[in-house]
Amino acid sequence: MSGLVLEAASVRLGPRTVLNGVSCALAAGELLGIIGPNGAGKSTLLRVLAGLLRPHAGSVRLDGRELQAWPPAERARRIGYLPQSAPVHWPLDVRTVVELGRLPWQHGWFSVDEAAPAAIAAALRDAEVEDLQGRLVDELSGGERTRVMIARLLAADPTILLADEPVAALDAYHQLHAMEMLAERAARGTAVAVVLHDLSLAARFCDRVLVLDHGAVVACGKAREVLQPPILEPVYGVRMRVIDEEGVTAIIPWQRR
Repeated sequence: MSGLVLEAASVRLGPRTVLNGVSCALAAGELLGIIGPNGAGKSTLLRVLAGLLRPHAGSVRLDGRELQAWPPAERARRIGYLPQSAPVHWPLDVRTVVELGRLPWQHGWFSVDEAAPAAIAAALRDAEVEDLQGRLVDELSGGERTRVMIARLLAADPTILLADEPVAALDAYHQLHAMEMLAERAARGTAVAVVLHDLSLAARFCDRVLVLDHGAVVACGKAREVLQPPILEPVYGVRMRVIDEEGVTAIIPWQRR
């Protein structure tokens, strides 16, 4: 099967099983939302899909081939990964940080990445950080820095894009903008998986949703079928209210059970 496929993957961190027999698939042209309470295994799942963590059992395949069998450089070009609170350890200016997204496409010190200028310009524009490109990243707010890291991710132009809570530090305008960018990439054929806590954003933008709880898959399917109180309330321990307005669904955590 083409795309990224995880089959019966289990991960242990010390004595604790963080993922337990998780299977999922991510295909080109779709936006998959990964949701669940704190500690459910969402970030671990994304790291496994990115090839940064090997499962103790099960397998991860990219286009039918074991993920770890792909050459690291090719894997880096195919899969883009944005962790939570992505750190920048040097006082670099914004443009340089975004340019670093093109590193997987460098084949040596003296190679020329002819696609880089257009990709970098498009990423700066799409993430709306053109006006920040001369500033140092360590002088930015948390939300501004997140937008810069999203731009760096877009500059790499991966065929598979994995983002861990990319909207957590953003204001309402930029949350919608970030999700619109991810949905637009999916519409252009990129396979996108995003970890979210905002259930309304998941309902509005995701094609499919995977629900994790205690390291196991509770449900996975079309967003409108999965994001329903009978599935969500036992997982979150919260009564949910679902509101449909002008064709848009909002899911409101209403009361602790």
